[in-house]
Amino acid sequence: QEQLVESGGGLVQAGGSLRLSCAASGRTFSSYIMGWFRQAPGKEREFVAAISRSGGVTYYADFVKGRFTISRDNAKNTVYLQMNSLKPEDTAVYYCGADTRTSYIRTGASVYDYWGPGTQVTVSS
Repeated sequence: QEQLVESGGGLVQAGGSLRLSCAASGRTFSSYIMGWFRQAPGKEREFVAAISRSGGVTYYADFVKGRFTISRDNAKNTVYLQMNSLKPEDTAVYYCGADTRTSYIRTGASVYDYWGPGTQVTVSS
């Protein structure tokens, strides 16, 4: 059983930055594809970014390209999401997820096996 815990959310003005972290408890973190998703009130959970096991491959949703950067540190069992140039429409609860069953990036939330409780990001205009 893998446990994930996100941190780093908060309130920021439009144009500002936040860095989210997701710490994993297990010993096999480096074998997981890791992803970030978000969910705004009344909306479905949507894909934001994902990173390969080694960190060498990343993939982003179009609406965050050029603004967000996903990275990971396998020695620390942690995945990060650097968010720059934040917009009010980025307001949501952000979740990290672990896909334990494949070696390639997938963007559907249903394929991720483990989730953290989420961290709130609020961007004011």
